[in-house]
Amino acid sequence: MTDQATQEKLDAMLHGLYWWGVPTLFRCPIDPNPENSDIALVGVPHSTGNGTTERDQHLGPRAVRNISALGRRVHKEFGVDPWKQCRINDLGDVALPEANDNEACIQRITDFYRRIDAAGARPVSVGGDHSVTGGILQAIAGQGAKTTDGQKVSLLHFDAHTDAFHHIDHFLGAKKSAAHWASYLVKDGHVDPHTSVQVGIRGNPRTLDWLEPSYDLGYEVIDMDRFAEIGIDHAIEIIDQRLGDSPVYITFDLDCLDPTVAPGVANIEAGMEGLRINQVMRMIRSVKGKNIIGGDVVCLMPTKDSPNQITSLVANSLMFEMITLIADCIEYNRVTQE
Repeated sequence: MTDQATQEKLDAMLHGLYWWGVPTLFRCPIDPNPENSDIALVGVPHSTGNGTTERDQHLGPRAVRNISALGRRVHKEFGVDPWKQCRINDLGDVALPEANDNEACIQRITDFYRRIDAAGARPVSVGGDHSVTGGILQAIAGQGAKTTDGQKVSLLHFDAHTDAFHHIDHFLGAKKSAAHWASYLVKDGHVDPHTSVQVGIRGNPRTLDWLEPSYDLGYEVIDMDRFAEIGIDHAIEIIDQRLGDSPVYITFDLDCLDPTVAPGVANIEAGMEGLRINQVMRMIRSVKGKNIIGGDVVCLMPTKDSPNQITSLVANSLMFEMITLIADCIEYNRVTQE
């Protein structure tokens, strides 16, 4: 007969096997009630905001859940075990019955995250195309939001594209699209661009004034040319100074990574080297200690991924970094309030 301690060790081993059991995000329990979570893990299977034929981004959450048990780790650099420090549950997926109607889906996403906001949980999400960030931040940032105490949020935005194209009325029919969210969230009072940074922008643009919308809004832009010029240490200094003491949301479009690192993405930019995984990990980890209210990883295209599912594994690793940063933030707040 197996004693309890031995059984716990055996269970822990099984929890790390991605092919065993029911796949959930990081092998966390499924619990749709956000009041039972400090950190709420959510899948957002939406792809109608992309406006292109690359619509398989709605398969991203399922692909990450499939391999996600592999990512249930402790953080070596931070010395943090988020699974012991916080209540972390998989809330499941946002239900999107009007899947081909982008505007209806964005509203569904906002309604879903308003429940998370009201419960005081901090969300870490996997998409889905980048329009999902608009739906999320409409609920958890700005006036009336509990998560930010009514403040606007500062973005740490990793992307190959600015997604701030407010001069375009719609993106093939979608108004709150993957091309618009970084703009309308500013205009609607959810994001403070003057304390936000867009990192990793690259590629030959469709127009020569492609960065002007971001500059007009007030974003700090570190495109790949500038990143190569100033180096990662200076980029981290800019990120630190820009974000300051504001509530911070990390949104990570996988297409900012070099295609050799993350081949299974939508709107891939292959004409110029993208960010490497160690570079983005350093920049993400540099915000440890800030008030991280949530994050998302978007634009995974599992139907384009390598057979070893490397892009899903990368997405999973990025989510783990966000979870750890938030767990560290929650623990700090808990200790200081005691």
